Amino acid sequence: MTDPLRSSAPKIIAVANQKGGVGKTTTTINLGAALCEMGQKVLIVDLDPQGNASTGLGIEIEDRELTTYELLVDDAALEDVILPTGTDGLHLIPATVDLSSADMELIANEKRSFLLHDALRQPAMDAFQFDVILIDCPPSLNLLTVNAMVASHSVLVPLQSEFFALEGLSQLMLTVREVRQTANQALRIEGIVLTMYDARNNLSQHVEADARANLGELVFDTVIPRNVRVSEAPSYALPVLAYDTASKGAKAYRALAEELIKKNDKRAA
Repeated sequence: MTDPLRSSAPKIIAVANQKGGVGKTTTTINLGAALCEMGQKVLIVDLDPQGNASTGLGIEIEDRELTTYELLVDDAALEDVILPTGTDGLHLIPATVDLSSADMELIANEKRSFLLHDALRQPAMDAFQFDVILIDCPPSLNLLTVNAMVASHSVLVPLQSEFFALEGLSQLMLTVREVRQTANQALRIEGIVLTMYDARNNLSQHVEADARANLGELVFDTVIPRNVRVSEAPSYALPVLAYDTASKGAKAYRALAEELIKKNDKRAA
């Protein structure tokens, strides 16, 4: 196994929120595409049995011969599971519904929480020269999400701008703390990104004010607006940056990618 702290190692970010419908997969796809526009080489790991990231990037089910399931359960080779997408620099390890049984199948494996960690740190990964790996987690705090957190350097949390948005965040933070204490001491919160934000809506403004008051600098300055182009893009199997490059959604994800890189440059300085 290679040293995960080597200078050429990709930065691994789990995109997680146990609540569904918060823009998690949308953020994974479009942040990945925005980073690629900035010259980064990005791998998206679809760890959600629904396979929405795979569908959203145009990988048909019949083309998902080997997936994250085979990577975790059968130790499939990276070169066999990593697929190119229609976006330059953006690659994907796809998922299918088979992944939904992984929890049960892995429960007897004593290294069950470290399988993704080890898979993404194989020497074979070096040949791909990825700068960033984004893991699209399932909408639950199960063994797959724990695998993602153990494998990652940080967790990015999309937070929908709606009532009760902050309620589920405490459970996620608790899971991050438990993983930090038991399996990945270096894990940190990359940040909270507000999604589906409507500046005309008092509720969105209230959620933003609450989030910034309670979480401070953890909340990204960039907010992702509620934008019909963002919603339409997956049905065309495209990131919004390709579907409508001038849309508010595309501009917001570019801003998020820039802010993410600046934050990490500042930490590295």
